[in-house]
Amino acid sequence: MSTTTTLTTIHHFIDGAETTGEGDRTQPVYNPATGQVTAELRLANESDLNTTVAAAKKAAESWGDFSLAKRTSVLFKFRELVAAHVDDLAELITAEHGKVLSDAKGEIGRGLEVIEYACGIPTLLKGDYSDQVSTGIDVFSFREPLGVVAGITPFNFPVMVPLWMAPMAIATGNAFILKPSERDPSASMLLAKLWKQAGLPDGVFQVLHGGKETVDGLLTHPDVDGISFVGSTPIAQYVHETATKHGKRVQALGGAKNHAIVMPDADLDNAADHLAAAAFGSAGERCMAISVAVAVGDAADLIVEKVQERALAVKVNNGTEPDAEMGPVITPASKERIVKIVTEAETAGAAMVVDGRDLVVPGHEEGFWVGPTVIDQVTTEMTAYTEEIFGPVLVVVRVADLDEGIKLINSNPYGNGTAIFTSSGANARKFQRSVTVGMVGVNVPLPVPVAYHSFGGWKNSLFGDKHIYGPEGVSFYTRGKVITSRWPEPTHASGASYNFPSN
Repeated sequence: MSTTTTLTTIHHFIDGAETTGEGDRTQPVYNPATGQVTAELRLANESDLNTTVAAAKKAAESWGDFSLAKRTSVLFKFRELVAAHVDDLAELITAEHGKVLSDAKGEIGRGLEVIEYACGIPTLLKGDYSDQVSTGIDVFSFREPLGVVAGITPFNFPVMVPLWMAPMAIATGNAFILKPSERDPSASMLLAKLWKQAGLPDGVFQVLHGGKETVDGLLTHPDVDGISFVGSTPIAQYVHETATKHGKRVQALGGAKNHAIVMPDADLDNAADHLAAAAFGSAGERCMAISVAVAVGDAADLIVEKVQERALAVKVNNGTEPDAEMGPVITPASKERIVKIVTEAETAGAAMVVDGRDLVVPGHEEGFWVGPTVIDQVTTEMTAYTEEIFGPVLVVVRVADLDEGIKLINSNPYGNGTAIFTSSGANARKFQRSVTVGMVGVNVPLPVPVAYHSFGGWKNSLFGDKHIYGPEGVSFYTRGKVITSRWPEPTHASGASYNFPSN
């Protein structure tokens, strides 16, 4: 007797309601731990895009005039709703991304920090006032919202990255369109419902699912004023070039190849613990993962041995299992690419310290599994070094001293995050001042800034001049206006002159 499984259909969220849209294309959504299709995602067509942008434009006109008190009221309610639904959001993340539940809850926590920062928008939008700059003339400035902005977000953080964008955009008075990854779209739909429950007017936050056609539509639509993007460097560059050519403000965060220097004077057990967590957490699928350990001098043999012990001890399992520390990678294609790069390194002469290519998780044989992998004696010519692997792979490059390590990092085309493990303040200070990288950790492997600073890299890790969230997020989603004002008393002469007034 055969049984038929009814798949869940994931819709769009347009103008305050779930809707199937007019597009007739769909795409499967998988559980990476089991390899099974769990849902069918509806993809937008041009008509759906136009409907969404029109709703956003209409909503932006009124939302931008809402008082700061009313905006913050919605933000505070949204913050409480997200906090109350952490378990629900985490379950959706784990089911579609594969990361373990504790890691999923961690990303929601970082998203909550940005909502909390956005709740302070009345202070963040305070302008400047200069009295009596010339006789009877005052000058003041303030910032206004752009209008309609869109966020194009990656699969690896289906809640955190949208929360890096949307609360800042909405708090500053914009309408926000989220185009999430097609691989794990369900969490974005719950966020949309929570925004509505918090009292956000219809059309201010919308979710539109789609592929390249939808992305291109957002990049070129005349009524979209700004684009925020997080993803790979080639796509970030494409997004930046295309959207700026169409007159839009753009922040496009790209890929990374994050190095961590390990000095001989470091606490090597502490360094090994953090290297393993930073390389294998979330299966290495994060732009701040440490993927290169730069072992300096005598530290090399010891740190490789210690990381090997920790890599072999990582508990890889379905993310819903209570003892799981690492889950699967996102797709079969991702697994195939990771295995190919590791094999190329081995063929080129690198030393396989821990090999995760053939990992099988009992009971989940169809899942997309790659185990923790450590590769020593890697050179800068190998694809394992030149490519962003985006998997649980740590490569070890050996250098003679700190200067050689800094030179190695600065020669890399990426500049997202980096770290140094040392007990020397002099080494740390030299490192943090010398590296051409946007985010630097000192004995901290994942230096993701807190919400009241801003997140962003340098070089090929960022296209555009504004980092995401924090003070630069406020600046990105607004534009400045300066008013020069004169209110002469009726009995006074106008004071008009053909000369430029200066006193």
